[in-house]
Amino acid sequence: MTTGKFYSQRPRWSTGEDGIESAVVEVPRDYSDPGGERLEIAVTRRRATDSARRRGILLSVNGGPGGDWGFGRGLAEKFAGTPVHEVYDLIGFDPRGTGDSTKLYAEVAIAKSPFDSRPPDSAFDALAEDMRLRELACERGGGELRKHISTRNTARDMDVIRAVLGEEQLSFVGYAYGAYVGAVYGSLFPARLDRSVLDSCVNPDWTWREQFLWQGDAVQRNVDRWAAWVGERDGHFGLGGNAAAVLGVVEEVVAALEAQHDTPQPRTLFDGAVGTRAGDRSRWAELGELVGDLRAATRAGDTAKSAELLREQGTWRPQDQEGDLRIGVLEAITLEHEWPSDIEVYYQDMRDFRKRFPYGYGVLRAQPWVGAFRTFEAPEPPVEIKRDGYPVGLIVQADGDPLDHYAGGVAMAERLGHHLITVEDSGDHEVYALAGNAELDAIVHRYLAEGELPAERVSVPGTVKRPDIPVG
Repeated sequence: MTTGKFYSQRPRWSTGEDGIESAVVEVPRDYSDPGGERLEIAVTRRRATDSARRRGILLSVNGGPGGDWGFGRGLAEKFAGTPVHEVYDLIGFDPRGTGDSTKLYAEVAIAKSPFDSRPPDSAFDALAEDMRLRELACERGGGELRKHISTRNTARDMDVIRAVLGEEQLSFVGYAYGAYVGAVYGSLFPARLDRSVLDSCVNPDWTWREQFLWQGDAVQRNVDRWAAWVGERDGHFGLGGNAAAVLGVVEEVVAALEAQHDTPQPRTLFDGAVGTRAGDRSRWAELGELVGDLRAATRAGDTAKSAELLREQGTWRPQDQEGDLRIGVLEAITLEHEWPSDIEVYYQDMRDFRKRFPYGYGVLRAQPWVGAFRTFEAPEPPVEIKRDGYPVGLIVQADGDPLDHYAGGVAMAERLGHHLITVEDSGDHEVYALAGNAELDAIVHRYLAEGELPAERVSVPGTVKRPDIPVG
């Protein structure tokens, strides 16, 4: 089979009781060898509600990378019943390696090192060994397929879907990693891309390692804003009259938790709580009260009370059992870029992050990743992101996005010449049609459905409000 035959295939569609059509589209595992192994891509379609105004298809890709547990096909449903649905067929699909498409597996490798937000230098080698074993487990589970799970190939799969649906062009909405997929698609197939919305962007100038590292700064930006807000309300919280004083109390609690417990878990849970709750403006008062309550408990030496206060805070540790299989797309995609092979590079960054970005598990962004021990070389380099031949689109970025740094959205808008919508005072990640922001949704609906672009740089307020506690 030549590549062209994939474009001309006619899959069988079935219609469910909910009116959603489903089909399987075949694509080559390796586009340089179209006569070789094939993969299956699961696709859904919900037709436009106003056939007289229909203008084409709208594909959407969600974040990850890793497919978010097979949510890809269901993402299109988030636009059902909107003005966008009136004029577009909504197309969802599970990217290669995920969901009901051909899966990329990895064996589960349970980490042996303690989960610690501020690991000592003596723990570094064990953390690196965990990642080395994780990479070997990915190799065993993924086999030959692993090197063909890439952003470039996902974009190629999208173009096959477009052709199979009989469309000259597609419009696109992508979130987080999916936004990067959209930028890559436009770079590879500019004549095939119509309107596009990239929400919560990675930075086109950063490697995957740099994306990880900058998450530490993104989390800290929210922590600093929270601390300043609490400091302005010292009469209510009693944690000090400015951000520095508030963070001083936070570190007092950290030191006390370390001194009063035999395990790093309480302090790790607290660091996690500070980072994650600072991103959610609605939990700012709750976090301030937690710090005050923990200060009181640790000063009293009440370890039971400290543990009770931290009980609801979870960690990122997986609960899988050794030997089980899991989806290994995250590791495969992030190995598109080169990673340092010198482990000391990671150790130095961990020492730095331990001091500067301890909250929200910042050290996890700096520690060795599977890329340090990669067992395969990517067959193709990452795509150079550019806009040459397709229309101006939209970038949506929350200024406090804790996962995709705000600077990434700015850089993507500048690189592509797209218009940037900033969601102000917001820790949201993936906003359009997902976060209930009616003002933002209206702007993006008008662009996708009617072609009306907003000003080159506009702002809308976030929908998650700060607690109503007066200054003083």
